[in-house]
Amino acid sequence: MSTTGATADPLAALGSLPGVADSVEAVRKSVDRVYGHRIMRRRSNEITGEAALRGARGSAALSGADWALEEVRRRTDFSGDDEARVVGAALRLTAEAGQLLSIWRQSPLRVLARLHLVAAAGAGDEVGRPRQDGEPVDEPLVELPLPSAAEVSGRLEGLAELIIAGGSAPALVTAAVVHGELLALRPFGSHNGLVARVAERIVLVGSGLDPKSVCPAEVGHAEPGRAAYLAALEGYVSGTPEGMSAWIAHCGRAVELGARESTAVCEALQRGAA
Repeated sequence: MSTTGATADPLAALGSLPGVADSVEAVRKSVDRVYGHRIMRRRSNEITGEAALRGARGSAALSGADWALEEVRRRTDFSGDDEARVVGAALRLTAEAGQLLSIWRQSPLRVLARLHLVAAAGAGDEVGRPRQDGEPVDEPLVELPLPSAAEVSGRLEGLAELIIAGGSAPALVTAAVVHGELLALRPFGSHNGLVARVAERIVLVGSGLDPKSVCPAEVGHAEPGRAAYLAALEGYVSGTPEGMSAWIAHCGRAVELGARESTAVCEALQRGAA
């Protein structure tokens, strides 16, 4: 997404694209249904914890580690193989996200660096900083053209300026742009998908749309499958109004599905308490 020159608030302008207002309204209604559930008044911490687990599982699935939820719940060692390390990274990122909310609006690039450091869990020189020209990117499931390091730097700065400036854009629009931009740019040498999805979560929580983090969009991104996710991402990368609108709608549907997942958890807890 180009973040310079078009309008004073390009994120707000995206909110006027056809269909976006409907997506924003549908998301709000879905989120309100979860927060209005009677179980949320008494056991919201349990819902938040379960949403975190399910969100991490969904994000890991989109990065190639499609484990059953009970396997993620049961496992304690995530160092055994590549898939286990992906699941471990997703779990660490979900846990870390809540600690970074206060920093995000002042220094989003610092938060992104921290997220990559947590995900990579390594000490290499490339960890926790945007990639440089000639450095490889390990993101095999995303096969879109890779922007240059110079383009990455410029677009990250532009994205950070928009976040710091705030504006009138709905939270869904901002979250969708943050997610899409990070996945399109792949600014780090690895774990870009995991970082992009947890950054979306930070926006949704920090904006007040989902303050208790009980509507895991990662679940909704994973449910239709990786092909649908990548097809929607191609719409974002195209930069056309139709493509951008489709990506925002995809992200909105993901939040709705995440809300539905937590509503089901509430219903199960309620049946157990009856």
